[in-house]
Amino acid sequence: MKPLAERLRPTRLEDVVGQRHLLAKGKPLERALTRGQLSSCLLWGPPGTGKTTLARLMAQYLDAHFVGLSAVSAGVKEIRQVAQEAGKRQQQLLPENASTLLFLDEVHRFNKAQQDILLPFVEDGTLMLVGATEAALWTHRLCNLQLRWCKPGH
Repeated sequence: MKPLAERLRPTRLEDVVGQRHLLAKGKPLERALTRGQLSSCLLWGPPGTGKTTLARLMAQYLDAHFVGLSAVSAGVKEIRQVAQEAGKRQQQLLPENASTLLFLDEVHRFNKAQQDILLPFVEDGTLMLVGATEAALWTHRLCNLQLRWCKPGH
């Protein structure tokens, strides 16, 4: 049986509690998702504020394949593997799940070398990166990854 939190996870934007300034009909994130125009971004907020849920919903609304990794345990090998599989998916030109959304939890823990591996795949569209962190990003350095900030906890 799935854990309670997984069973209660919202499956539609309308079911998400809070963040109405981003997710309500006609608001920036809702518009980007319904138009399929979302790009890579950072989700910032304390634990339990819905960062993972929001990333899953982003993938669902964009008909993208969802891959979730933790920067604590993932390394260069895992990133390359995800990118290789994403490239194959794009080459198959399947209308459903042709793009890949990589949800990278604790993204601030990636060092420069790990970020450098991600960069070409994000730039060429192989991966859409949604990074999540609860850390104060101004104390961490995300060198080359230029992502927009979304603040689920605020």
